[in-house]
Amino acid sequence: MALIELRRVTKKYPRGSAALRDVTLSVKQGEFVYIVGPSGAGKSTLIRLLYREEPVTRGSIKVGKFDLNKIKKRQIPILRRSIGVVFQDYKLLPHKTVFENVAFAMEVIGEKPRFIKKRVADILNLVGLKHKARSFPNQLSGGEQQRVAIARALVNNPKVLIADEPTGNLDPEISEEIMKLLERINEQGTTILMATHNSTVVNTHKHRVLAIEDGKLVRDEEEGEYGYDD
Repeated sequence: MALIELRRVTKKYPRGSAALRDVTLSVKQGEFVYIVGPSGAGKSTLIRLLYREEPVTRGSIKVGKFDLNKIKKRQIPILRRSIGVVFQDYKLLPHKTVFENVAFAMEVIGEKPRFIKKRVADILNLVGLKHKARSFPNQLSGGEQQRVAIARALVNNPKVLIADEPTGNLDPEISEEIMKLLERINEQGTTILMATHNSTVVNTHKHRVLAIEDGKLVRDEEEGEYGYDD
């Protein structure tokens, strides 16, 4: 059974052309999927639709038990607890420590302090940053900041992790470390959707590839190639 299902999804913006056009696809629990395509093709729009940052214009989207066409406003925060999102620019809170940044994602949903303390320690251990718990973001390297962002996205145990260009600001060696971390997370059962322009990552770490061009899904391949010039 599909965890994510899109049926003939179109997204139009006011006074603009369609950012997505008639996209149909499904993703099963536990898959690792790359979303590739030229800049402006519609990759980021697709991601925003999945966590209901924006509504569809036409078509239907289901994520787990949620029908995003029918979801009520008060249910959107509950949907987002089942989806972890990692951004290229990390979006860490500068005046909070690593521990506090990750814990904040649990505090906002009312988890108990004792549970937060244990869970954050466990997740920092998973991403290899337990020794940096008291550091602030400006004391970390780019790779370390991305690991904190991944930890924060995972701490509420989401079914899906969406990563938008997670290696975009990182050098090849650190990108490789982040990919190995994401694959380890995927092996534990988390479904991963990763939008990327990194051809080396896609061609080296083989997974399913969805290619979007001019708002259309033009390719869907198991263990596919990146397929574009850098």
